Amino acid sequence: MMNNPLEVWQRGPIAEVPALLQPVAHALLQAREELKELFINFDDAWLWKRPANVASPAFHLQHLAGVLDRVFTYAKGLPLSDEQFQQLYDEDIAPQAGVTTMLLLERFYKQVDLAIAQLKQTDIDTLTEARGVGRQQLPSTVIGLLVHGAEHTMRHLGQLRVTVKIIEHQKNNIN
Repeated sequence: MMNNPLEVWQRGPIAEVPALLQPVAHALLQAREELKELFINFDDAWLWKRPANVASPAFHLQHLAGVLDRVFTYAKGLPLSDEQFQQLYDEDIAPQAGVTTMLLLERFYKQVDLAIAQLKQTDIDTLTEARGVGRQQLPSTVIGLLVHGAEHTMRHLGQLRVTVKIIEHQKNNIN
């Protein structure tokens, strides 16, 4: 990975993050590093491409930040704001004027920073507390939501990695 051959989890604990939440922090920081590397030479012209009709890189990048924001909000026991609902709606709109790869990456990086800060402030005695998700208030817990944020991030990172590689392959075969 980038400048360090070890994955984030192999480098030791993240300062101030409770031990039970270290895997969440490790996964989010790993995703940030891998995204930074994946998009080093990515052309914004390919941001909205959907090879084989799969989700575009833009969708995945918006969704990565959006899901983290939403599930960590639910973990706090708060409802989503109108702005969060608007961002959820906007994830499916393509293309959007003025949206660049760097803008979407920076939004995700900021969301990871906010998530790590929240993990540091999370009282481990609250991890099994019930939390409702969405308008239907589907049942979850604080730890369930935090872990879901990490696993969902890694799932979309994998999908995004494949999509970007296919786009790059198509781009190289056109030129």
